[in-house]
Amino acid sequence: MKTFSDLVFKPHGAKAGGVQSSIQFDNGYGASVVSTPFTYGGAASLYELAVLDKDGSLTYSTPITSDVIGWLDETQVSDYFRQIQEL
Repeated sequence: MKTFSDLVFKPHGAKAGGVQSSIQFDNGYGASVVSTPFTYGGAASLYELAVLDKDGSLTYSTPITSDVIGWLDETQVSDYFRQIQEL
């Protein structure tokens, strides 16, 4: 089971900085995890997560969420990873 610790962050392209990473899971789904001053929770050093489909595009058609999920700490990101991997 992949967790937050499996992410490899790179600098985000936003002028104000931040980090971004994405991960694919064995079931074909993935996740994008971002933290910038402009993301939900980024100014508080928290993360925003989006579910990705098999092509790496955002998908809102899973039972996980119909939008991005913000204000997440590392443990919460790992919990969402578990949920996505169980789809």
